[in-house]
Amino acid sequence: MSISAAFFAQAQDISILRNSIDVYSNTTMFGSSKFNAMAGSNGALGGDASSLLTNPAGLGVAISGDVSATLSISNNKNRSSLAGSSIDYNINKVDIGNVGGVAAFQLMTESGWKFVNVGVNFSNQSIENYVETPGNSNIVIKKDLVDSNNNPVVGNLTYLGHAYNRYGTKSKMNIGVGANYENYLYFGAGLNFHYADVEQWDTAAFGLDLDNSVSNYNKQYTPYTEKSNGFSASFGVIGKVSKELRLGATIETPTWWRMDRVYTEYALDNQGYMGSGAYSETVNFRSPMKATVSGAYVPSKNLSFNVDYTLGITKPKYKEEIDADKELNNFFTDNYKNLSEVRVGAEYRIKSFRLRGGYSYASSPFDSGTVSAYSNAGVAGNTSYNNWTLGERNTFGAGLGYDFGAFYIDASYQNVSSKYNNPFLYGKVIPGSSYYSTGYSSSDFDVANESYAVSEVKNTFNNFFITLGWKF
Repeated sequence: MSISAAFFAQAQDISILRNSIDVYSNTTMFGSSKFNAMAGSNGALGGDASSLLTNPAGLGVAISGDVSATLSISNNKNRSSLAGSSIDYNINKVDIGNVGGVAAFQLMTESGWKFVNVGVNFSNQSIENYVETPGNSNIVIKKDLVDSNNNPVVGNLTYLGHAYNRYGTKSKMNIGVGANYENYLYFGAGLNFHYADVEQWDTAAFGLDLDNSVSNYNKQYTPYTEKSNGFSASFGVIGKVSKELRLGATIETPTWWRMDRVYTEYALDNQGYMGSGAYSETVNFRSPMKATVSGAYVPSKNLSFNVDYTLGITKPKYKEEIDADKELNNFFTDNYKNLSEVRVGAEYRIKSFRLRGGYSYASSPFDSGTVSAYSNAGVAGNTSYNNWTLGERNTFGAGLGYDFGAFYIDASYQNVSSKYNNPFLYGKVIPGSSYYSTGYSSSDFDVANESYAVSEVKNTFNNFFITLGWKF
């Protein structure tokens, strides 16, 4: 796969690809401590409001009401390495990560329908991501300039460092209904309301040899803000094949997103100075449809195992309003690998104590890529990368809980890790009647070159959760 330079010349660069998947298509959301300890694996078990995150039929499994709130404490560490140097950055967040409840209604009828239950789940988490990459003095970009006497000169701009900074949150509100038929078939449906609030910066520092100055340059179209709303629906079923074995299946429709974006654009003004202005646009995006199959083995009331497998069955797609939308869709058609994730979880009960554990693996969303990139020696050439922009993700979970009867308390820990190649610095001059580029701009001039600097990023989340719940 060779990534088209024309695509990056028109689209808002790598961050749009990253956010399309990481913010708007990623299935990972915080649930209850039990859900998180089992790495989100409960598609054939169900029983509480977090079921709405995987299989709404899990609501039908509940035989009593339940309400809970979960405190999340998250530490995110990014290490970005380039040319033998690394920069670490830590972000700590404390928030209400999940609130959920189920109301169980037992049907006193002669039909086979035993319960009809209603559930509400709200999940919220930070999408803040700060990646700071060290400089490399071997990367030097030439720039045609004029001196104070309007004489043409050539300046050498040495790359001194880069920072990608994304703030914001994403949330998901699920409202669902589940039903129990003869205690062996469970059906469910849910409506899902999504929200994302994104603020983003992309800045590079360069040193100019002509006057020994150091300046920060902003990537074209940044900073920008994005407020987005989306909707999806989910449908599921769980069946007891035997007393010990359960099977489940879920379909979640694409999420239809509306993104209201305000971005900054840089261009030369009539006097030849670099100017900027704020502009707005509305973008419509459709995330992939997903299907999940699940299996659970429950040999006794004290022990349960669950396995989920989720597969994306469509590709991301932007509504094509401008050429950049078409380029994005062409990129996804050619290079996007359908989402694939497997989750395994288990719970063991010792009287009132609960012990839980889980693991999940999600594949990298993109094929390997070949682009023009700088080597550590500062020489540009075609280079291939396996984990382009986003990498495969591994999640380990563990937790415990205690049931007091009407009340319960659970705690859990998650370690989520991934590695990926982080491309930046690319920019291209767009042919036209006036000068315009997709590179990096200061108040004086821009820097545009058609090669990337690519760092290796190791991203680690250490998440802690505490849940307080009441059964009624």
